[in-house]
Amino acid sequence: MTEPIFFKRADGVSAGDIAAMTGATMSDPSRAGHLITNVAPIDRAGPRDLTFFENLSYAEGLRNTRAGSCLIAERFVKDAPPGLLLLVTREPYRGFVTVTRKLFAEALRPSSLFEADGITPGASVHPKARLEDGVTVEPGAVIGPRAEIGAGTLIGAGAVVGAGVRIGRDCSVGAQTSVIHSLIGDRVIIHPGCRIGQDGFGYLMGPRGHAKVPQIGRVIIQDDVEIGAGTAIDRGAIRDTVIGEGTKIDNLVQIGHNVTIGRHCVIVALCAIAGSVTLEDFVALGGRVTINNHVTIGEGAQIAGMSGVNADVPPGGRWAGLPAKPAKLWMREVAWLERAAKRHSAEKGRAETQG
Repeated sequence: MTEPIFFKRADGVSAGDIAAMTGATMSDPSRAGHLITNVAPIDRAGPRDLTFFENLSYAEGLRNTRAGSCLIAERFVKDAPPGLLLLVTREPYRGFVTVTRKLFAEALRPSSLFEADGITPGASVHPKARLEDGVTVEPGAVIGPRAEIGAGTLIGAGAVVGAGVRIGRDCSVGAQTSVIHSLIGDRVIIHPGCRIGQDGFGYLMGPRGHAKVPQIGRVIIQDDVEIGAGTAIDRGAIRDTVIGEGTKIDNLVQIGHNVTIGRHCVIVALCAIAGSVTLEDFVALGGRVTINNHVTIGEGAQIAGMSGVNADVPPGGRWAGLPAKPAKLWMREVAWLERAAKRHSAEKGRAETQG
């Protein structure tokens, strides 16, 4: 059995072109024509591979690397082995990503799992649906009545696009994803297994049972959003659930009804965002953050992983802990508790010895 290569790469790029793309300075300009055809970690890179170095934890890998070229920060140049073609830059990893995007442009957006174009046999497209030219619908997908899908969009195998849904151009809806009661912009990527636009969790509790609250809002997803596999975004109850332009959401995130997420937010895996929460622009949530309902997280705030947020966070805040609070305060409290626990253990030990 041969080893498959899943992503096609470009023919290659010269070291000189990499320097121009990244703003790097070459250690040996006479080698500007050296061709780079791949990228690799520093300990696995070969003569045609580009790698990067910006962390002394990988110093041994730098000393022994066989890479064709290495993007590196100025302060680490002295640690590099003789003969290694260095591309010196302030942000090595950013430069590495720039080159990777050039070499593997096809990996930036999911492609058809069926390697198909157009509407494939086995897809079900309602006669009242409107699809622009260049839409791909894979086997088992279902497109409901009055749905509208823009040119260049891919609907993956087994996906469901509900009645009246609007999906813009150059989007990707992953396999086994469902999208209902939603309006989606251009260049949106929704990875496999997502659930978009289903009922929010709304019940009026009472002694004789819980009355379901009708969820009559929508989900609005703006341009250039990416949503990781297995994420669920509930539609609004009496207002819309909104995901702002350029926001990136990881796998297995729960977003409740009436939530408003601003532009260019980052939400890491396993976060749970309760109903009517507002995230202003450029907010970042670490993994497994939970946010109580009706909380507002201010613009540019960052919440550390595994925090539980029960109160509003001011713009630019750095919060952590359970319940979350300003990170420096939380760290002081943790340090105080550790010292107090040690004192208690020592005092208990002395008392037992004396007894």
